[in-house]
Amino acid sequence: MSKHHTAPSLLVLGLIGSLGLNASAQTQQPAADDGAQMQSVVVTGTFSKNRRTLDSQSPVDVIGARELQATGSTELATVLGRILPSVNFPRPSGADASDAVRPAQLRGLSPDQVLVLVNGKRRHASSVINVNGTLGRGSAPVDLNAIPLEAIDHIEVLRDGAAAQYGSDAIAGVINIILKKGAKGGDVEAGWGQYQQHDGRQVTLRGSTGFELGDRGWVRIALEAADKDPTNRAGADFRNPREPRYGQVTQRLGDPESRPRTLFVNSQVRVNDDIEWYGFANYGERTTSAAATWRTAYVGTALRSPTIYPEGFLPLEDSTSTDRSVVTGLRGELAGWRWDGSLNYGSNAFSLDLDNTINQSLGASSPTHFYAGRLKFDQTLANLDVAREIPVSFLHGPLTVALGLEARHESYEIGAGEEASYTGSGSQGFSGFRLTDAGKNGRSNQSAYLNLEADVTDKLAGSVAVRHEHYTDFGDTTSAKASARYAVTPDFSVRGTASSGFRAPSLAQQYYTITTTNFFVINGVNTPIETGTFAVTNPAAQVLGAQPLKAEKARNLSLGLQYQPSKNFSTSVDLYRIDIDDRILFSANLPLPDPLKAQMASRGYYIGAARYFTNALDTRTKGVDVVSTYRLPLSQGARVDFTLGYNWNQNAVRHVADNPALLTQNKLLLVDRQTINRVTVASPKDKLSLSTDYTRGAWNARAVVTRYGSFTVPQNDATLDQTYDPQWVLDLSGSVKIDRNWRLAAGIDNVTDRYPAEITSKANLNNNGISRYSGFAPNGFNGRFYYVKAGYSW
Repeated sequence: MSKHHTAPSLLVLGLIGSLGLNASAQTQQPAADDGAQMQSVVVTGTFSKNRRTLDSQSPVDVIGARELQATGSTELATVLGRILPSVNFPRPSGADASDAVRPAQLRGLSPDQVLVLVNGKRRHASSVINVNGTLGRGSAPVDLNAIPLEAIDHIEVLRDGAAAQYGSDAIAGVINIILKKGAKGGDVEAGWGQYQQHDGRQVTLRGSTGFELGDRGWVRIALEAADKDPTNRAGADFRNPREPRYGQVTQRLGDPESRPRTLFVNSQVRVNDDIEWYGFANYGERTTSAAATWRTAYVGTALRSPTIYPEGFLPLEDSTSTDRSVVTGLRGELAGWRWDGSLNYGSNAFSLDLDNTINQSLGASSPTHFYAGRLKFDQTLANLDVAREIPVSFLHGPLTVALGLEARHESYEIGAGEEASYTGSGSQGFSGFRLTDAGKNGRSNQSAYLNLEADVTDKLAGSVAVRHEHYTDFGDTTSAKASARYAVTPDFSVRGTASSGFRAPSLAQQYYTITTTNFFVINGVNTPIETGTFAVTNPAAQVLGAQPLKAEKARNLSLGLQYQPSKNFSTSVDLYRIDIDDRILFSANLPLPDPLKAQMASRGYYIGAARYFTNALDTRTKGVDVVSTYRLPLSQGARVDFTLGYNWNQNAVRHVADNPALLTQNKLLLVDRQTINRVTVASPKDKLSLSTDYTRGAWNARAVVTRYGSFTVPQNDATLDQTYDPQWVLDLSGSVKIDRNWRLAAGIDNVTDRYPAEITSKANLNNNGISRYSGFAPNGFNGRFYYVKAGYSW
C-alpha cells in the first residue's frame, strides 16, 4: 500500500476499531443467532416440508440479510459474486447497454442458464441482450441488480440442474430470492461511499416497514434509492499531437453514472382457516449514463465536426431501465393436499437516448441529442401446484407427491428511434433502431410436472421428477431428474443427482435486430464499420446461413459428500459435470467482402459486417464446489464464524457446428476462435473465499479474503491472447449497535487497493494506453472503496 493512500485507510480502519471499543464498553448480551444458524430449512429444489440444508439431496446455499449487507456494495449481483465462489460478476465498460445491465454467471455458464425466482415464482428477464465483446455475450438474463437488498430476507442458491422441477433456464442452478415478511419491525439506513481515486461517490437511502391488514394479514414495503457517480480509470490520449485534447484523459472507462429507485411490496392475508391470499409486486427505475468511445476532433486530416465539437466529443448513452412485476395467488389445504394457484406478470423496458454526440451525415445541422428507441420484454404466467404426503408401508417416511401445471406467454418488442438517430451514418456511439428493426413477437408454452420425494429407509432418501413442456415456436421437450442421499453414518452422507434439462432460445435471441457501428481491429487500428445484427428469420441472415434456433439440451451429473461431526462444524464437497448440446451463441462479427456487401445492399442493408445467433457448440463443464463452516463459541456469549468456499470450474468444447457453405467460400467463420474461447477460458478457473465473522454483544467485525483465479481474454490470433494471474482481495467491515435502535457500520472493500493487470499493447488492444483494464476482470478495476452506514431499527 503506497504511503499517500494510507491516511483514508487508517481513518476508516480506526473507525471500525472504535466501533468495537465502544461496543465492548457496553453491557454484553449473549449473541443471538439472527439467521446465522448452521443449518436452515430450505424450500428451493424440494417439495417436502421442513427439509434442511443438511438433508438436501442437492447443494443449497442459504445467504442471510446480514451477509448480503456486509459489504459496501448495494448491487445484488456484486454481493453474490463476493459471497459465492461459483458466481462470477465482471463489470464491462464501453459495451453499450451491457454497461447498464451487467450479467452474472453461475458455474462459468451463460448468465441466462440460471433461473431466478422471487418467493418461488419465476422472475422476468431483461429486455437487454448483451451483444458486445463481454462475458455473457449473446445472453438476455434476469437483471439481478433490479432487486434491492433492502427487500430481501434471505436467498437460496441451488447449485444443480433443476429444469425438471422449474422449467427452462435452470441448467446451471436456481437463485431463489425470499422477500422480508410480517408486520412487525422496520428499519431505515443511510449510506455513503467513495473510491480511493475520489470518484464513484455513492449515496444510498433505504428502508422497510410492515403494517397489519386487519387481524389476519400484513403488508411489508421496502424502498431503496441510490445516486452513484461514475468512475474513470482510462489512460491519457497520446495518439495524435494535432488533437486539441492531446495528452488529456478523453475516454471514460469504469462504472457508469447510475440512479436506481425501487419499491417492493410483499403481503399476505388469511382468508379463512384453510385459505390464504398472498401477493407481492415491485416497480423499479434505473437511469444510467454510460460513455461510448471518444470521437477525435480529426478524422485523418479533416475535422470531424468543426462547428459543433471542434475538440472532439464523448458520446453518452443515457438509458432508463424500468421493471414492473406483480404476483398474486391463493394457497391452502384441501383433503390433505397443499395447493397454490397464482398469476404472475413481469416486464422490463429499456429506452435509450444519445447525448453529447452528432449524426455526422447531417453535418452542422445535426442534433446533439437523439432518441435511439427502446426494448421491452413481457412475461405472464399462471401456475397451479399441489402436493401432499402419502403414507406408504414399505417406506421409512411418507411419500411426498407434487404435481403442477403452468401456462406462460412471452413477448419481445423493439421500438424504433427517431429518424435522425439512424439515417445516414446514424448517431455516433449507438445508431438507433430503424423502422425496419421494429416489431413485436411472442410465444406461449404450457407445461406439466410430477415430483416424488421420500425417505426410503432411515438412511436413504430419494426423489424423481419429470416435466414436459410445449412451446409454440420450437415444439416439445421433456426433462427428468433423479436424486438421492445416503447417510453412511449420522455425521457423514453421500448425495448425487442425474438430470436432463433445457433452455428455450429467448425471444431476444430470435428477433433482436439492429444496424450500428462496431469497431474492428484492422492492421492494429480500431476501425468503425456499420454492422447489421439480424434475426434468424431475416432473409439477410438466411443468405449468410442462419437457421431457426433450437433449444439447448443439458445433462447434469453430480456427486457430493457431506460431513457434520458437530453442530458447530460442517463441510461439503460436490463434483459436477454439465453437458450442453446446441448452445446458443452470438456469432462472430463477419466483415463482408464486396460480393456479400452487394447482396446485403440489394436487400436494403448498407453494411460492412453482419452477425446473428446460432446453435454453435456442444460443451462440457466440469467442476467442484467446497463449502465449510465452523463456529467457535467464546466467553461472554461471543462467537467467531469461519467460512471457506471454493469453486474450480473447467469448460471445454465437444463439438462445433458446421460452418455455412457461403461463409466458407468467402473465408469467413461464423463461430471463430474468440467466440469459442470466451466460453472456455474467459471466466476465472477457480475462486477461493475465506471469511471470518466475529460477534460479541452489540458489535461485529468481518474480514473476507477472496482469491480470483486466472482467466484469459481471447483473440482470434492466439499470440494476442492475454492471460491474467490470480488476484487476492481483502474486504474489512465492522458494525455496532449504539442502543436498541441505532447502529453504525464502516468498511473498506479491496483494502490493499488491488487492480488487475493492465491490457498489454499487443496489436494495440489497449487503444494506445487509453483502455487500461479489461471488462472481463472478475473484481472490476475501480480499486479501494470506503463506506459508512447509519441505521435505525424498530
